[in-house]
Amino acid sequence: MVTGGARSGKSQLAESIACRFSGRHVYIATAQPWDDEMTQRINLHRDRRDRAWDTVEEPLDLPGALMNSDDGVTVRLVDCLTLWLSNLMAAGDPGPAIKGLCDALPRQRGPVVLVTNELGLGIVPENALARRFRDEHGWMNQSVAAMSDEVWMAVSGLPLRLKPQRETP
Repeated sequence: MVTGGARSGKSQLAESIACRFSGRHVYIATAQPWDDEMTQRINLHRDRRDRAWDTVEEPLDLPGALMNSDDGVTVRLVDCLTLWLSNLMAAGDPGPAIKGLCDALPRQRGPVVLVTNELGLGIVPENALARRFRDEHGWMNQSVAAMSDEVWMAVSGLPLRLKPQRETP
């Protein structure tokens, strides 16, 4: 799992981690091009990636996309869990889908690299929907991080390994 703030370099870090593995590489994109600005962001990511990457666009059924692409060899990079959660909340209750992801991840035979944002470092949002999103996101990240072999954080373009730790506090 790779986490970090906006424009922290987390997607590039995740791509470099995924490229450690040989074999076919699949980019599972959760973003939806709702407007011109989002379309530009998607294109920026797409243009940066090597043409050898295959892309699967899946805004809602991430567990299904992972299961359907798992042949034991293919490396999957999911970018990103934050947008996926946003899509889920717009569609209704995200709980069952997050549980589905947490059930699917340990069953994956091939490598999976997950990108997510780190949201809870700022002030408490003033409206209930934003607070709910921040809380759901934090709980999702904790669940995914707990089952991840490695957790990285990108800060100002620099990688910081969080798990496994070299030292215990």
